[in-house]
Amino acid sequence: MGKAILICGRICSGKSRYASQLRESCGGMILSADEATWYLCGNRQGKFYNELVEKVKLYLRKKAADAVAAGCNVILDWGFWTARERREISGYFISKGIEYEWHYIDIDEASLRKNIHDRNRCVISGQDSCNFYVDDALTGKCAELFESPSAREIDVWHTVKR
Repeated sequence: MGKAILICGRICSGKSRYASQLRESCGGMILSADEATWYLCGNRQGKFYNELVEKVKLYLRKKAADAVAAGCNVILDWGFWTARERREISGYFISKGIEYEWHYIDIDEASLRKNIHDRNRCVISGQDSCNFYVDDALTGKCAELFESPSAREIDVWHTVKR
């Protein structure tokens, strides 16, 4: 049986980059809520977007359990912004008898602002066609929604250093 690696972190903190590094080092597959919703609706984030994201996460959670049961490591790349969401998915994996591990991407404000700037530059120039532009309003909204995890919630604390 494989295991699930759950990546917690703020918007533009480097979760997808970190997930790719994990895939290289421990194998497995990445399941990304952002990637799935991008392929379903592109960069449109109308009123249906939040509902769609939640449905995608439920589907990917099931696929993760199936893959782990088949012996594959799975890296879940979707932020897990709230303590409630972290508790719910931990409970789900416990109920399925699935080994899981929490990784947190800790990033300072200056590095986060640089990541947002770099991402937006790539989106505007067309170099990154699979991400959405992160404006000040979205940055603020995401900052309000994010609940930093406690040290006891996290197995691996990854600090971004630039």
